[in-house]
Amino acid sequence: MQLPPGKKIYFASDLHLGAPDYSISLIREKHFVAWLDEIAKDAHCIYLVGDLFDFWFEYKKAVPRGFVRLLGKLAELSDSGIELHLFTGNHDMWIFDYLPQEIGLTLHREPIERQWSGKSFYIGHGDGLGPGDHGYKFIKKVFSNPFLQWCFARLHPNFGIALADYFSKSSRAKTGDSDAKFLGEENEWLVIYAKEQLQKKAFDYFIFGHRHLPLDIQLNEQGARYVNLGDWIQYFTYGVFDGENLALKEYPLS
Repeated sequence: MQLPPGKKIYFASDLHLGAPDYSISLIREKHFVAWLDEIAKDAHCIYLVGDLFDFWFEYKKAVPRGFVRLLGKLAELSDSGIELHLFTGNHDMWIFDYLPQEIGLTLHREPIERQWSGKSFYIGHGDGLGPGDHGYKFIKKVFSNPFLQWCFARLHPNFGIALADYFSKSSRAKTGDSDAKFLGEENEWLVIYAKEQLQKKAFDYFIFGHRHLPLDIQLNEQGARYVNLGDWIQYFTYGVFDGENLALKEYPLS
């Protein structure tokens, strides 16, 4: 697909809205909405690459409170014709059909491949990919089990959401004290995973979230790059592709 003249593709991840509390999350939500307003003028499509919320579970007749500024803005952008894509992350894997129906976005649970203007992209949240992290990979299978999801849905929302929020508070992303440090190419699981994928198929860009650390690493002599989008807790970084180049930029919280 060739990008229309003057149009761009935007990528952002790991907002963890709701964390660490309502007032601080609201500041970040308003900041992100301001960014969405700014990019609306030239956005062809927007990819939200996981962990938009620190916790989300859709009951049949109830969803978590809050986030109305963001959801309203996304609906406005969708109605204006901007294509929206949302990836589930390890914190909000229980997004089901509410947001696709209400906003008109496309939901992704696994990495996807895309091509724009002659460049190939591999896009995913990044959780559970690459070697190691076997404990989380097991937990992900548990949380994605339809029967166990059905069991959780039997809990009253007041109790179920409060319980999940309690456990979420212990996570690195919840507190915002990410302590994320670059481990070196040989130890970064998503770098290893991207290099493994390159053995099977050529890509120009691998775009992930999950690490909460903005990274831009060349993977091979052909110029393939691994780009981690960082987060909107500490770094306020995003990716933008203009049809020729992909750049990692900041939208700092003033």
